[in-house]
Amino acid sequence: MEEIGSKHIDKLVRMACEGNGPAFTALWDTHIEQLRAYIHHTMKTLGDFDVDDICSRSFEKAFRQIGTYDPSKGQFFTWLKTIARNTGLDFIDSEARAHPKDQFIYLDDETDTGGVEKIASPGKNPLDSIISDEEHEKNVSYVSKLPELYREVARMRVIDGMKYNEIAENLSLDLNTVKTRIRRAKVMMDRMRSEDEG
Repeated sequence: MEEIGSKHIDKLVRMACEGNGPAFTALWDTHIEQLRAYIHHTMKTLGDFDVDDICSRSFEKAFRQIGTYDPSKGQFFTWLKTIARNTGLDFIDSEARAHPKDQFIYLDDETDTGGVEKIASPGKNPLDSIISDEEHEKNVSYVSKLPELYREVARMRVIDGMKYNEIAENLSLDLNTVKTRIRRAKVMMDRMRSEDEG
């Protein structure tokens, strides 16, 4: 849908960036069904009500953060999917804490052999949450210290949890280039982690 009317989408995004509410409503109308389908596909355990809730929250976040969207780095819908993925993972995490039980969140396609295909997300106690937050902060710090060539792909993968093919599309890079850069970035981050611990 976005490829067909990309000029129309770009115009709506520009208007929304200027604070035009009706333009953002038009972006909602254009992308809501795609976003619902994406969340249903990637977070199969969620029901329709939860999917709709995540869609609403995602568009609210997108509206508040529209000024940070950079069309030179990728399509609006790719940016919106990143917001929706993070919103969905936050939702699943809060549900897991409220109703402790093991759940699995699929972060990658089965063909995406470069990384972990799924991670267990059991309910967390407060200590686990603190440790998780500290890990996240360390990762953000390590990514920021990477050479520029690797920094953006590492941020998208390690911090934002994007798939390799999404990163490739977002940055207009070859998939193998993305995988190579992420692999090298992880080696450098592991070295930083070792130096911190040693």
